[in-house]
Order: sequence, then structure tokens, then C-alpha cells
Amino acid sequence: MKKIIIPFFCAVLCSTSIAAQTTTASTARVEAVKSKLTAKEVIDNYLKALGGKDKLESVRTVIVENTITGDALPGEIGMTAKKMGNKFKSEQSFMGQVASSQLFDGEKGYFQQMGQKTEIPADKLAELKKGRAIDALAYDADNYSSVTVEKLDGKDYNVLNSDKGKFYFDATTGLLYKSLAKEGNAIIKSYMTVDGIKFPQEIQAVGNGQNLTIKTTKVTLNSGVSDADFK
Repeated sequence: MKKIIIPFFCAVLCSTSIAAQTTTASTARVEAVKSKLTAKEVIDNYLKALGGKDKLESVRTVIVENTITGDALPGEIGMTAKKMGNKFKSEQSFMGQVASSQLFDGEKGYFQQMGQKTEIPADKLAELKKGRAIDALAYDADNYSSVTVEKLDGKDYNVLNSDKGKFYFDATTGLLYKSLAKEGNAIIKSYMTVDGIKFPQEIQAVGNGQNLTIKTTKVTLNSGVSDADFK
């Protein structure tokens, strides 16, 4: 399972990513026009669609349980991710055994796979320190150079553009639908609601040349996570 999930999955949970040359060429042919909305308005609509900014900010801790399948995987992979503020810990398991894990304690962290531990590169730490228990709260309007409108399969999407990627928000619902960035591409196929907050339920993702389906089976809020989990 070498390099199946480790760096890519953190990107999926925070804002989803990947950019192959074929993807870049394809998106270049899509007609884009300037949106009437500002980046802040797109983000504000997104937070409202998820459940409202006040409700999102009331969440102190999150546990997300997922299953991951893909043609290149030996079988179904289980993943449990815990978050508290900008701290996170995730473990991927196969046939009851932990196959890999990642941890960030708010200052530093590591990836671990097959007994080998790799420190998170210094150039990634600044971004991780901005993390939140609810990932959407980390969106910052100042990070986006422009907002355009693109049509996909007959639907309009407000697109936040930056040097790190493109993020497509449904113009009708306000929800994030698609992300294109350096670490990976992802499409959120459906959402689930837990305690009045929407979370991605199924994600189709492409990372490291692999196609993955990520399904969320359970989300637990404000329970079961403590500082001890990030030691």
C-alpha cells in the first residue's frame, strides 16, 4: 500500500487536491466568466450551507470514520481521523491491522508507514497550523486571486482560483463540489448531515495516479477526543 493515502488524504480532508497535465488541459477549455460574488461571499455561502458559521465554530472535536476502496488497493481500507483545533491524528487499517498513520500536534508531526516514520516537511507546517476542527472554517478569502463562474454538466459553479488550485462551489446550494490542486483531484458526490452540520459522505478522488472512493460511515462531534490523542 505504499503511498496510497498518506499525504493525499490530509489534503482531501482539508480542501481536497491534485493536478495532472490532463486535468489542466481539460479545465483550460472550459469557458469561465467573472463571478458577481466575491471570494468572501462564496465562502460565507458555503459555511451557511454546511450549517451556519456559529454552529460550525461550536464544534470542538471531530471523529470521522471512512472506508476507502480503489482498483490499486488490496481491499477495503478503513480510516479513522480525529481532530481538535488544528491538531489531527489519522490511522488507516487493513484486515484489522494499522497500515499507516499521520499525526500533527499543532506544531509538528509525522507520517508513519510499515514501521518507517517521516517528519512532516517544514514547508507544510505553516498551512497545517491554520487548520480547524471543521475544515471549512480554515478557508480564507485573501488566499484566492479571483472568482469565476464555470458550467459543468449544465450547472453553474462559483470557482475560487488560487496558485494552489481551483475550488468549485455549487451556485445553487453553496456547497463545495469539486477541487483541483497539486496533491489531488476530488469530487464530493454526496453529503450527510450530523447534528445539523453537513459533511462529505462520498468522495471520488484521484491521487498518486490512483482512483479512490472514500465513504464516510460515521461522524462524532464533541466527544471521544482529548489532548492525549496527539502525543
